[in-house]
Amino acid sequence: MKYKLFGKNTGLFASEIILGASMFGARKGYGASPEDAGKILAAYADAGGNFIDTADTYQLGESEELVGGFIEHQRSNFIISTKYTRSSKARPAISNSGNHRKAMRQGVEASLKRLKTDYIDIYMPHFDDGVTPFDEIIRGLEDLVSAGKILYTGLANFPSWKTAAIASQVHLAAIQLEYNLLQRTADRELMPMAAQFGLGTMMYSPLAGGLLTGKYRKGETGRMNLNQASDYHENETTTKIIDQLFIIAKELHVEPGQVALAWGLSKDGFPIVGARTIDHINAGLQAASIQLSPDHIIQLDQLSAVTLGYPHDLLATVQN
Repeated sequence: MKYKLFGKNTGLFASEIILGASMFGARKGYGASPEDAGKILAAYADAGGNFIDTADTYQLGESEELVGGFIEHQRSNFIISTKYTRSSKARPAISNSGNHRKAMRQGVEASLKRLKTDYIDIYMPHFDDGVTPFDEIIRGLEDLVSAGKILYTGLANFPSWKTAAIASQVHLAAIQLEYNLLQRTADRELMPMAAQFGLGTMMYSPLAGGLLTGKYRKGETGRMNLNQASDYHENETTTKIIDQLFIIAKELHVEPGQVALAWGLSKDGFPIVGARTIDHINAGLQAASIQLSPDHIIQLDQLSAVTLGYPHDLLATVQN
């Protein structure tokens, strides 16, 4: 496992692949058993991984509990990122969810207990609730840092303009966003903004719900089969991308999903590899050793590129 500095606002070295724990547990009806989650965590740690991402809502708190049980006697060896906003309840009371200080305080205290620790390395709202003022989020996170309950602050699934407004007022360390070959709209604003503010960028869904592995073409099952609301599906554009992954994978004697993850590793961020089985994490870890050629990256970049839109398209014409 390789390590690199997490953004420009910390001196923290993190493993280049983050282990995503959203599938640890099965309280929501689908996920890894406690035994399998333990095996995944052990395989990741044995490979040198030190960065685990979870959230209070993942498997209604069971994900944090399983991570907490694993790190309990080796806490200092791991960077733990978790999130609040949705809470661990299936149907939380209206006063117990959102980004306000009450939800933040309740969320961090409950996460600390489940994680069996007295501090969280990176803590962040799970998404912009559209209601809580910037200042309330800023003051709440700063208070948690001052109290020693969290070390670094971050934001997940926030618009770039709100992130920039908050980053200009608080020592923000991280953002978490969706980024893969089928979802690159973050290139318009979020990725450049993160670079400008020196934020460590945590990129979830690097395999687009498994679509980039090609497994659904083989009739295999996964989250997409069970989640009818998934935004990922094959169409004219995505088919060309997946076809190219198969071509490169055959050339390199690896799997298409590993090529997709290797592409993500070539970007300025940390892919979050979610795993439900030991095979999932082993395949993800092996991707770290794949060396894509510059031509491979260019081919995939061009096939997956998104239009940047206004004002970027206009500026490209007047700045050249």
